[in-house]
Amino acid sequence: MATDSHKSSEAEETDANCPVPEKTKEFKQFDIVTNCSDHHFIWLNKPSKDGLNCDQLKIMQEWKILEQNLPESIFVRVYEERIDLLRAAIIGAAGTPYHDSLFFFDLAFPSDYPNQPPKVHYHSHNLSLNPNLYSGGYVCLSLLNTWSGKKTQKWNPSQSTILQVLLSLQALVLNEKPYFNEPGVNPGRPIWEKESMEYTEDVFLLSCKTMLCLLEKPPQNFEDFVAEHFRHRAEVILTACKAYTDGVVRVGYFYVDEGSSSSSTVEVSRKFKLSMQKLFPDLVEAFARNGASVWNYFKPTRKKMISSKDRAIAKKKKYKFTRNLIGKWKWMLGLKKFRKKLRSTAV
Repeated sequence: MATDSHKSSEAEETDANCPVPEKTKEFKQFDIVTNCSDHHFIWLNKPSKDGLNCDQLKIMQEWKILEQNLPESIFVRVYEERIDLLRAAIIGAAGTPYHDSLFFFDLAFPSDYPNQPPKVHYHSHNLSLNPNLYSGGYVCLSLLNTWSGKKTQKWNPSQSTILQVLLSLQALVLNEKPYFNEPGVNPGRPIWEKESMEYTEDVFLLSCKTMLCLLEKPPQNFEDFVAEHFRHRAEVILTACKAYTDGVVRVGYFYVDEGSSSSSTVEVSRKFKLSMQKLFPDLVEAFARNGASVWNYFKPTRKKMISSKDRAIAKKKKYKFTRNLIGKWKWMLGLKKFRKKLRSTAV
C-alpha cells in the first residue's frame, strides 16, 4: 500500500500549500536537543562503551542537508547523545484532508546506514488515516523498502536521503486523494471516485481526532510548536469543519474552494455530518483550552450541538426511568407473578 514515486519536486510544490503561522516560524525548523526518552526507536542501536555502531560521518551529512533544505512545513529535531535518532513534524498541506493537522514521525539510522534505509515510525494514536500509515505506526513506502516497487523507486544507498523520505511522506502519502494510494485502485472509475470521497471524509475526521490527541499529549521537544500551531490555526480549522458540514466546500478543499459561490452545495454524507456534530464541540473546547480565541465566534454553534447531545442523553435516561416505572407497576399489580405462574404451569 505505497506510492510508486518519490519525486522531491512534487513535494516542494505541495509545501507551497502548507500555511505556516507567523509565530510558528519562530520555532526552529532544525535543532539539536537532548531528551529522546519518548522516541520510538530508543531501544535500537544502544550505545556501547565504544559509542554508537553507525556511520557518524554520513549522519552528519544528513543533518547538514536537512538544516539547509527543509521546506517551511517540515520541522526536525535531532539528539545530541543519540545522533542515530531524529523526529520530524509535517504540517498537512492545503487541498488535502490532512490540512492544518500535524503528523509526527520517529526515524532511526540502522547500524549499516546508508546501505539500508532508515526505520520510520508514525505517531498514529491508533488511528489509520492513510493506506500507507498503519494504526500501529508502520509506514509503507517503496523508498523505505517496505513496499514493492520499481528499482528506481526503492532506497538507493548512494543517492537517497532522509530529506527525500520526509518530502515523500508529505507529498505522496499525505496527499489530496489518499484512497488511491491503495494498490490496484486508480482514479477514473465512478465507483472508486465515490469511495474515494467517502474515504476522504473519514480521513478528515481522523485528522481532527489526531489534533485532539496531540493537544492532550504533544511529543517531547515539540510541546511549544504544537500549542502555537493550533492556537493560530484553530479558527481556520473550525471554519473548515463548518464549511464541510454545510456542504459549502468539498471535504479537504477548504483553501482551494473557499472562493467558490456559497449558493452552490456539494454532497456530504450523513455519516460525516453526524460524526462532525459530535467532534466539533470537542475541537472547540480543546482549542479554547489551548488559548485560541474561538469561544465567542463559535459559541452559538457549540451550544446547539451540545444541547442536541444532552437531549439524546436525557431521552435515554427518560426511557430507562419509564421502563423501571412500568416494571414497578407490573410488580404491584401482580402481573409479573401471574406471568411467572403461567410459565411454571406450562412446564
